[in-house]
Amino acid sequence: MSELNEREREALDAYRAYVAQRERCVAGEADWSTIAAWFTEDVVFIDPAWGRVEGRDALTRFFDMSMAGLEGWTFPEEWTLVEGDRVVTFWWNRLPGAWEDGRPYQAPAFSVLHYAGDGLFDYEMDLMNLAEVGDLLGRTSWVPGAGMSAPGPSPDRNVTPPRLSSP
Repeated sequence: MSELNEREREALDAYRAYVAQRERCVAGEADWSTIAAWFTEDVVFIDPAWGRVEGRDALTRFFDMSMAGLEGWTFPEEWTLVEGDRVVTFWWNRLPGAWEDGRPYQAPAFSVLHYAGDGLFDYEMDLMNLAEVGDLLGRTSWVPGAGMSAPGPSPDRNVTPPRLSSP
């Protein structure tokens, strides 16, 4: 494994700060909208259920709206890779509770982010098998909390980044 260059270290540090803020949100210490501070004004965020969200203002509203009712869920990281301006991470959507054998109720997910500099990202695409998440929800005793809403009937599925970048 090669050492990270200065830019990659900066991207990884920004990502770790973003995840630390997400953990504060999970713990109820901050509103989900605070995560938008790690994104540029012209960010493109792709959610697997809700689709494309463009702009920091829209993302700020989206985070609070889309996370309502998911109290008790956590998003533990398994691993994170950085290459150039790209950050790729594997994490879990973990629901409250566990199977009889003690394994947590969880479904795997990946995120791909583009680091824009100055501690900010201008693109994130989250990927997960929504059929697996739906199956998990149907087989567990999890019940959504107050305020939960569902995506509309035709989310924008355009995953194109705001600009092309080199790998």
